Amino acid sequence: MASSRLVCCRSAVVALLGSTALAAAQPALAQGASADADEGDVIYVTAQKRTENMQSVPIAITALGNEKLESLQVKDMQDTVKFLPSVTIQTTQPGFSQIYFRGVASGENANHSGPLPTVGTYLDEMPITTIQGALDIHAYDLARVEALAGPQGTLYGASSMAGTVKIVTNAPDYTDTYGGADLELNSVAHGAMGGVAEGFMNFRLSDRAALRVVAWYRHDGGYIDNIYGSRTYPSSGITQDNADYVKKNYNDVDTYGGRMALGIELDDNWTLKPTLMGQIQKTKGSFAQERSTAVTGKLQTVQYNPEWSKDEWYQAALTVEGKLGNWDLVATGGILNRKDYTDADYSDYSYFYDALYGSGAYFYDNNGDLVSPNQYIQGKDVYHRQFGEMRISSPQDSRLRVIAGMFYQRQSHLIEQNYIVDNIADSIIVPGTASDIWLTKQKRIDRDYALFGEASFDLTDQLTVTGGLRAYKYKNSLVGFFGYSDGYSSRTGVAACFDDAIVSGTPCTNLDKVTSDTGVIPKINLTYKITPDVMVYATWSRGFRPGGINRRGTLAPYGPDKLDNYELGWKTQWGPVRFNGAVYQEDWNNIQLSFLGENGLTEIRNAGVARIRGIEFDLGYHKNGLTLSAGGSYNDATIRKDFCLIANSSFDCTLPGADGADNALLAPKGSRLPTTAKFKGNAIARYEFPVASWDGHIQFAVNYIGKRRSDLRLYENALKGEFGAYTTADVSIGVKNDRYRVELFATNLFDSNGVIDSAVQCLETTCGDPDGVSATGGVFYDYVIKPRVIGLKVGADF
Repeated sequence: MASSRLVCCRSAVVALLGSTALAAAQPALAQGASADADEGDVIYVTAQKRTENMQSVPIAITALGNEKLESLQVKDMQDTVKFLPSVTIQTTQPGFSQIYFRGVASGENANHSGPLPTVGTYLDEMPITTIQGALDIHAYDLARVEALAGPQGTLYGASSMAGTVKIVTNAPDYTDTYGGADLELNSVAHGAMGGVAEGFMNFRLSDRAALRVVAWYRHDGGYIDNIYGSRTYPSSGITQDNADYVKKNYNDVDTYGGRMALGIELDDNWTLKPTLMGQIQKTKGSFAQERSTAVTGKLQTVQYNPEWSKDEWYQAALTVEGKLGNWDLVATGGILNRKDYTDADYSDYSYFYDALYGSGAYFYDNNGDLVSPNQYIQGKDVYHRQFGEMRISSPQDSRLRVIAGMFYQRQSHLIEQNYIVDNIADSIIVPGTASDIWLTKQKRIDRDYALFGEASFDLTDQLTVTGGLRAYKYKNSLVGFFGYSDGYSSRTGVAACFDDAIVSGTPCTNLDKVTSDTGVIPKINLTYKITPDVMVYATWSRGFRPGGINRRGTLAPYGPDKLDNYELGWKTQWGPVRFNGAVYQEDWNNIQLSFLGENGLTEIRNAGVARIRGIEFDLGYHKNGLTLSAGGSYNDATIRKDFCLIANSSFDCTLPGADGADNALLAPKGSRLPTTAKFKGNAIARYEFPVASWDGHIQFAVNYIGKRRSDLRLYENALKGEFGAYTTADVSIGVKNDRYRVELFATNLFDSNGVIDSAVQCLETTCGDPDGVSATGGVFYDYVIKPRVIGLKVGADF
């Protein structure tokens, strides 16, 4: 790559952890650009929807830039979260993850008809959060990833109640035609080989037009073994084994995709930026190890049915930027289409319900003979999102600065889950299906409308006050069918239908509900610049999450929940040292608590009040080739009222339900919220040095995550157990020059077996086997971090 591009890019590179970012208006950074940063480098972010020096933005932000993402071996969202101290990820497999900020997590199971996520994810200007979580975008040729902690409701809206993650791609560069390519070969401990091939080309079309094309392919080797097992169903005496599915390292993944971005300057004031991006991700097997028993050990499981998934999506967006006088106008819009297909084992459900309740006696063929009650699930989700936003902002050098806009999005989700038992009688099959004992097929639509604005006024040269409002309206609906045939159940499914089929492919309709609400959320901020390099700020901000529909007809829709954030923060730069941090209290009201109820249906109630008190920091030093950095967060997150089985306004668990049903205390006030550790932290040491005519480096990184609750409810938490603390270490060594680069690395060097999440196939009180009906006990699945990976990377720019 030409040296002129290296000089251009060096001034915008920051080598501190959580600190590398490029101004959106600058030329894109090539994958191999030098990270030879000097002390005092400027970090640019777009957290407030305009390009600013991060040290001047009164928000708690961590930014990982292109060079930092590469050096830390970041390939996906799970890798990214390791280096974001305020962020936690809960995942079951690639493409199915939930992200949390600052302990704002209640144990959501990401069910298709459950609450929306508490964290918004953006790809450039477009929100891309779906009910099943963030898109699992392969991290290549990115300008940066920004993590905005705390409610971002004023500028980012509904699903940014607890925070926002922004993935910013490299923009087309008008200055030259160039490209880069990278190859990687790796091996996972206890598992198989993997590799990555990725590359980009930037085409200068004219002085005012450029095209950037990016492509990638990645194969992740498996490391979970599906070992032999068998079980006998008590009611029928039928024995099942998994001999056809036994395989070592059976959870491999293939990911491939690409991106095209066109930049066109119409004149000195107006720019068009159309982009198109898509990805396909295919997984095999399960990404969980079964709790150790007499049969299974570390990185082993026993599954009786095929397990795989395919997640495919594409996003098309257009951003128009221009000026109206001296005001900036941005109009952006796009669509996101996503489909995922899954096959999943559900035989634990069959076995334990048979062992406990004799359910196997109800599965028979047309001759009346009992058949194996073995169940498996074939699922399909189809998402379509339309999005549009227009905003205008005044000159940034004015004493009074204003940004205002309007926002619209519509998300539709076609849900299909077939719970299949082979060879059952026609009379108990859900009508219109091949062999479904249960069918869920519904259409969910979430609509959001908003007007928003923020105004900042410099009271003095040092003191600034900012106020913001967002007026919103949401309207959410759920319609379709769920349940059994009327030959199998007289209460749930066809027996409960009240209308003909509305959703195609269903026998009839037993769910058709709508909920809506309007409101206003505020933000107030005071910022004081003690010196040009030292700033303190105080913020009160609010985030909200829309309400939705409970698919069990006897339950009312659930309303929105809200998060109030009270935060004191500081941002300082002392030559080569940067020290940023914040202390905060977040009050979470009307929490949308979700858990599995009768028939395994998710139930959501506004039944909780919680408080999170915490502190987070980001400390960095860079000089003479040495980079030292550390970041961490402490969150004390507890509920403030008793959590009852049946919600009531007084949070009194001795009061019965409206129908006289007995209530019960599920978790007393003071119980910790699940999923997030009290402390999470990371540290990095990197030293860069000359090696003949090359630049060499050696880097060591360590990450720590503390102990976490698995469930808010006391009994279920005792069954599932708490997740233990774990530490991982990464190391890399490499050399590069203006054109070539070589690096040897290892992640999770000491092969930690840290647990991210845990699950069972049905109610914990059933599949968790507290009654001891199984000789091996309940079947819990622990989703663990990837074992040690050792790899070699080579790359070139041209």
